[in-house]
Amino acid sequence: MKLLLVVILAKVTASSAGGFVSEHALELPGVTPHEAYLALTRDVALWWDASHSHSGNARNFSLDARAGGCFCEQLPGGGSVQHMQVVFADPGKRLRMLGGLGPLQALPVQGSMDFNLHAYEGGTRLEYRYAVGGYLPEGLDSWAGAVDQVQLGQLQRLQAFLLPSADD
Repeated sequence: MKLLLVVILAKVTASSAGGFVSEHALELPGVTPHEAYLALTRDVALWWDASHSHSGNARNFSLDARAGGCFCEQLPGGGSVQHMQVVFADPGKRLRMLGGLGPLQALPVQGSMDFNLHAYEGGTRLEYRYAVGGYLPEGLDSWAGAVDQVQLGQLQRLQAFLLPSADD
């Protein structure tokens, strides 16, 4: 039997030439906020989509979940990439990082990514928000849908990691 992954909210909630906001909310039944936080941070290399990496290997990702910590990727040959920097870490409750993921990193933009974890009877609700602002001649609103879909895919991978199906 396959477990149905529940996504409560998944959309671009604001979009303009100067930026956009992507918001998602997921239910994680049977998972405590602490377990969700550890999966989000300590286990990122186990659920991150390798197709959204520079090295082609998700195992090269790490997330140092403390203020000033790095969401980083090791590259073959000794190189590295800082994808985002942790600016707020409250285990089991909230993680906030700043930076631009993927192609946004090379653009004159800045993003603030929040993960908020809320316990409910029988599980955890993960609320995600990525607000990106900056300047592009063609406008940042042209990037909103694609970034939103990539991030939804990553969150669904995290959800599937935490809620493996009975068939696995």
